[in-house]
Amino acid sequence: MREYAASPTFVVPKAGNLTDDVVRNAERYGDLVGFRRRVGPGWRDVTWAEFLVDVTATAKGLIGAGVACGQRVALMSRTRYEWTVLDYAIWFTGAVTVPIYATSSTEQVRWVLESSQAVLVVAETAEHAARIDDARSGLADLRRVVCLEGGGLAELVRAGSGLADATVQDRRREATPDTLATVVYTSGTTGRPRGCCLTHGNVMFQGGVATSLLPELFDADAASTLLFLPLAHVFARVVGVACVQARVRVGHTAEITDLLDDLRSFSPTFVLAVPRVFETVFNTASRRAATNGKARLFGAAVSTAVAYSRASDGSGPGLLLRGRHRVFDRLVYAKLRTALGGRLRWAVSGGAPFGERLAHFYRGAGVAVLEGYGLTETTAAVTVNLPRIQRGGSVGRPLPGTTVRVADDGELVMRGSQVFAGYWRDEQSTAECLVDGWFFTGDVGEVDDDGFVRVTGRKKEVLVTAGGKNVAPGVLEDRVRASPLVGQCMVVSESRPFVAALITLDSRAVTAWLAARRRTATIADLVHDPQMLAEVQRAVDDANASVSRAEAIRTFAILTAEWSEETGELTPTLELRRSLVAAKFAADVEALYL
Repeated sequence: MREYAASPTFVVPKAGNLTDDVVRNAERYGDLVGFRRRVGPGWRDVTWAEFLVDVTATAKGLIGAGVACGQRVALMSRTRYEWTVLDYAIWFTGAVTVPIYATSSTEQVRWVLESSQAVLVVAETAEHAARIDDARSGLADLRRVVCLEGGGLAELVRAGSGLADATVQDRRREATPDTLATVVYTSGTTGRPRGCCLTHGNVMFQGGVATSLLPELFDADAASTLLFLPLAHVFARVVGVACVQARVRVGHTAEITDLLDDLRSFSPTFVLAVPRVFETVFNTASRRAATNGKARLFGAAVSTAVAYSRASDGSGPGLLLRGRHRVFDRLVYAKLRTALGGRLRWAVSGGAPFGERLAHFYRGAGVAVLEGYGLTETTAAVTVNLPRIQRGGSVGRPLPGTTVRVADDGELVMRGSQVFAGYWRDEQSTAECLVDGWFFTGDVGEVDDDGFVRVTGRKKEVLVTAGGKNVAPGVLEDRVRASPLVGQCMVVSESRPFVAALITLDSRAVTAWLAARRRTATIADLVHDPQMLAEVQRAVDDANASVSRAEAIRTFAILTAEWSEETGELTPTLELRRSLVAAKFAADVEALYL
C-alpha cells in the first residue's frame, strides 16, 4: 500500500458560504467587469455590481415562488450567463441546486426530479420544458416550471420585486460551510445516476485551493476564461466558482460547433475541456492541413512539438530541436494559437484520461494542457499537473490538503475536504464507498515516489480475457482515437480469447479524406474499403505499440453508425457508456470472434 499526502495551504473557514464572494466583489470591485455576456454576435460586459443585482433579483423571485431553505431547485440548461446567475441565486435563498444535463432523456429527467424532490425547475428552452412536463406525472413535490426561452425568468423576477433586500440577505447568511449546496447526479456510465451531496465547504475548498495553486491561470493580468462545458458537470461548475472567488472574467457559450469562432472573439487566457475537445481541435487542424496539401508539414510540426515538450521534461531541447521548433512556431503553432483566440496559454483537461502524445503536442505548440483527476464525489479535482511541476503520463500530484492511497488491490483511495458528504438518500451506496473519511474511487492506479498519480483504468472496466490477462481499455482507446479518421473506439475482451475493438469513423474527417482522393462513398461503403481499413489499422498498430502483445488489439470492426450523446452511447462529458454499447452492438462484438 502506497500513500502520499500534500500539506494544506487552504483551510475551509468555520463560517460563511459561497455567496460571500458575490457580495464582496460587488462592494469592493463593483465597477470591474466580472462577466462578458453573449448578446447576438458580440459580447456585453457585466460588472460585479451588476452581477449582484441580477443574482439578488432572481433570489427574490425564487423566495416569492415559495422556495424555502434546504429545498431543491433543479436547473436544466446549456452553459450560459443565466446558469451562473441562477446557481448563486439559489444559494442566496438557502436552497440547493440540482443540475440536469440539457441533453437528458425524459426518463433521466424524471429520475433526477423524483430522487431530489425538487420543488421548482428552471428550463432553458420550450423543448426542455416539454420534456419536464412529460416527466412530471406523479412528482408531488414539483410545484413550478420556469422557462428561460419564454421570458419565465423575467416574470419570476418581477413577481419577487416587492421583496426587501434585507430578506434576501438574511436568507443567504443562514448557510454555513457544512450546509448542502448542490446535489450533482453522476453521468450514469455504470447504471442509474446517483446524487452526490456537495456542501458549501466542499466547493469553497476547491475554489480556494485552485486559485492559490494555479496563479498562472487565476492571477494573470486580465485573466479570463470561456466556459463551454456543461455547467451541470462539476468540473466546469467548480472552475466557474473559482473564477468568481479570484475575480477572473468569465464568458459562457454552449455552441461547441462554433467554438473556434467564440474563442477568437472572446480571447480567453485559459480554458477547460474534456480530452475529446482537444482531440477535435487537433484533428480539424490535421484535416485542414491535408486538404491544403500540407499534411507532411503538419506531421513534421507535430513530431517537433512532441519532441520539444518531452525534452523540456529532461535536460532541455538541443540546439537543432530549438531551431526546428522556432521554424514551426512561425509556420504552424502561431496559427493554431491565433485560431484559439491569440491569448490562450493554459488549458485544464479533466473528465477522462488525456493522451500523452496529444498533451505533449499542445505544450510544444505553446498551449500547456494541465491534466487533472477527480470525480463528482470529490467535487472535481483531487490531483493536477501544475505549470511548474508536471510529469507526462500522470494526472499530477494531490492537491494541498489531500491524501491519495493505493489499496492492496490497486484501487485509488482519497481523503480531503473536497470529498463529498455522501449520496442523496442512498445510505447503502454511501457506506460502500466512504469508510472512515476515505473515498474509494473505483479507479485503479499508482502513485510514484514523488507523489505523481497515474490512473490505469476503472476497477469495473478492467477486462479479463479467457486466458486471464487483465486489459485496461482506456490506454488503447485513447491511442486509436488519436487518428483524425476515428470517431470513437471501444475495446472488448471480457472472457474472450483475445482483444478486439469496435471503431466508428468521424464523418467530417471522412468527407475530407474522400475529397483528397477524389472519391465519393458512404460510411457503409468504407467499412470494408481496403484504403480505409489500412488507415484504421495504422491507428490500431500505434495503439498496440503501447501495450504488451497479450493486450494488443488483434482485430477490429468499423461500424456504420456514429456514437453520440444523442443516441445514448456517450455521456454529456463524452465518456463511453460501455454496457449500453456492448448491448446495442452485441452482434458486431460476436462477429469479431467468429
